[in-house]
Amino acid sequence: MGPPLPPGAGLARYLVYFQYVGTDFNGVAAVRGAQRAVGVQNYLEEAAERLNSLEPIRFTLSSRTDAGVHALSNAAHLDVQRRQGKPPFSPEILTKVLNTHLRHPAIRVLQAFRVPSDFHARYAATSRTYLYRLVMGCDWPHQLPVFERNLCWALPANHLDVAAMQVAAQHLLGTHDFSAFQSTGSPTPSSIRTLRHISVSPGLASPLVPSSQESRRLQFWNLEFESQSFLYRQVRRMTAVLVAVGLGALKPAQVKEILESRDPLGKHQARVAPAQGLFLKSVIYGDLGQAGPASYTTQSLQYGNSQ
Repeated sequence: MGPPLPPGAGLARYLVYFQYVGTDFNGVAAVRGAQRAVGVQNYLEEAAERLNSLEPIRFTLSSRTDAGVHALSNAAHLDVQRRQGKPPFSPEILTKVLNTHLRHPAIRVLQAFRVPSDFHARYAATSRTYLYRLVMGCDWPHQLPVFERNLCWALPANHLDVAAMQVAAQHLLGTHDFSAFQSTGSPTPSSIRTLRHISVSPGLASPLVPSSQESRRLQFWNLEFESQSFLYRQVRRMTAVLVAVGLGALKPAQVKEILESRDPLGKHQARVAPAQGLFLKSVIYGDLGQAGPASYTTQSLQYGNSQ
């Protein structure tokens, strides 16, 4: 056995984009120890063992997602240290190795890039966009087509006042203290965030849902939120409040009152939209531009996650 390598010798850092259907996971973060729960990160790091790095590989996540939440495109950075004299893996080879050895069919690595050694997947992100999918026209969740189950929130209603939701959403735009929409469990030094974009627009069903009288009654709606970062469960709490507006339980002006109250325990803002309707849509890095595959759709999650 030769002398130890100097620190950093043969070390290469990569930014990796990956997607997953979150239904089977205890969130994206790894679960350490002898617990039965498992995160997406556990499978990624297990596959990365086949890269034979001299140091164990750990994925540093850009964005954490809860149990049941999905990602069209999440990101992480990792370091691979090869033996002296061996060149770094190309991003294409690294992507291929990871996908070849991933043991869960609901995870797929999309793309990889070489990045500087001081790049950080969490702190370098300049934009994150979340998508929330709603569906109406279905009395019970089990009546949803199988290709839509666990991928949307089935509302027990036949009408949603989208115009009122759009008016209410305007109160959330801009820089505010979003304490009223933060769940406990993830301490942060500041609850000030800047919501750059929010929209409520018609959505689409899976193309594999056969056209029938029952499926034609289904109406899909998408909510999108963009910010550099979000508070813990902020998107799901904002979604629940906007849905309350759409169902007539709240007036649009009350959303401003909730925001200004900074009270996370109020009757309406304490509600959290179900995890299964939420998707991390994209993570963008200013220096890399639109490098990540942010244009992926929910169809890519349903039908494009094989190895």
